[in-house]
Amino acid sequence: MNLNKVLIVGRVTANPELRTTPGGQSVTTLGVATNRTWMDKSGQKQEETEFHNVVIWGRQAEVAAQYLTKGATVMIEGRLRTRSWTDKNGQQRRTTEIMSERMQLGPRPMGAGGGNGGGGSMRSNSSAMTEEKEISVPAEEIPSINLEEEEVKTEDIPF
Repeated sequence: MNLNKVLIVGRVTANPELRTTPGGQSVTTLGVATNRTWMDKSGQKQEETEFHNVVIWGRQAEVAAQYLTKGATVMIEGRLRTRSWTDKNGQQRRTTEIMSERMQLGPRPMGAGGGNGGGGSMRSNSSAMTEEKEISVPAEEIPSINLEEEEVKTEDIPF
């Protein structure tokens, strides 16, 4: 069995730019930085930063370009893809990118869009896109059941 799965949570390194292919497909590329901290043998705190190139397609690319800005927190779930090409100088070049399959926006800064601190979740399938939102439902009054009666009737049970 083979598995190519990546999950990162980090900060956007620059404002994403939306492009459109000649076929009309939307695509956004962005950089995401992730940090790792640890204590070395001498007890000193160490930190390293990794930079990841992410490619997002379709409606998710449009959402990323609209809502993500430099410094925003984002979760990307996808797969690794390595491409190679020959540059203008004839040099063979390679790059490894994360092809996003799912993106979740992190909390918004307090000054942006009401500042409720909640991020939206966007999930992309090959043909459909749904947005998950928190919905506030008014509380219903739960009917009470008198347990002192000899018999409990099924129509009295609230579920």
